[in-house]
Amino acid sequence: MKRIIILALALAVILGMSFSAHAKKRYVFGGGPAGGTFQVVANGIQVFEPIKNSPNFAVKAQSSGGSVENLRTTNAGRVAFSTVYAGHVFLGRNGKMKNDTNKYENVMAVGYLYGAPAQLVVRKGSGIKSVKDLAGKKVGVGNAGSGAFANCELFFTHMGVWDSIERNAMGYNDAAQAFGNEQLDAFWLFTAFPSGAVIMAAQTNDIELVDLAADAKASGYFDKYPYFGKLSVPAGTYRGVDADVPSFFDSALLVTNAKIPADHVYELMQAVWSDAGLKHMLEQKKTFKDMSVANGIKGIDPNVIPLHPGAVKFWKEKGVLE
Repeated sequence: MKRIIILALALAVILGMSFSAHAKKRYVFGGGPAGGTFQVVANGIQVFEPIKNSPNFAVKAQSSGGSVENLRTTNAGRVAFSTVYAGHVFLGRNGKMKNDTNKYENVMAVGYLYGAPAQLVVRKGSGIKSVKDLAGKKVGVGNAGSGAFANCELFFTHMGVWDSIERNAMGYNDAAQAFGNEQLDAFWLFTAFPSGAVIMAAQTNDIELVDLAADAKASGYFDKYPYFGKLSVPAGTYRGVDADVPSFFDSALLVTNAKIPADHVYELMQAVWSDAGLKHMLEQKKTFKDMSVANGIKGIDPNVIPLHPGAVKFWKEKGVLE
């Protein structure tokens, strides 16, 4: 009887060790504010069947303040994957974040998700034609800790108006509502178009978008921050905005912590960048229409923003990298 008990205990230990060895690794995916595109990325990947059914790991979406918070939590390993703007990855890796000289070198790129353009909404006839015209005005500048807020501070500081406006840190929908109630003179967004918040604002006001590319070009912004690209918000995107409005954009990237195993990063990419995965992401939001294998490293210079080894393997197999 004693021998049987000992054998049973030994078998239980062996089985327990075997189970532990094959237990799924649990990864947190950093999203963004509720209702924002960053959170859509995290939620979309969490619920995609090939990810849910992976025998190797599980992914849980977790809301966050946005790009800057994601940079820090990914670097620290508190989240395994997240969405961060390319500019913040670049600045963070080089210790050039605003009031933050830490170097966030554990954040590595996985792939391009979408382009996020700057948009500045004002009332038609307000006389605000340039960021410089905002001096003394009440402006919604995005959630504190978000990529929108950080990019607003970066651009407005460069333009010399950050300290001369009445700043209101709030989410896009709250800003649109405050704008509609005439509590704000303008509000800033850094997100894909069409934005539901701008659509909301255009329902209650005649709006205009400020030509931000003109300000950026004249002030040398593109020279100082070369990771920003140029684009225009097309005519008709929003009610009453009947001409193309030039602006600039940053690339939203899927990133990961450097210590995540290459085979897990590779497996996640196989799922997300498959035909079914890309279709699934587009079903979550039209913002992901430019997400593709061909655009896999758009906005990513591997010499400036290193790719995770799992991503290098994937993009080489796809012919995106040599």
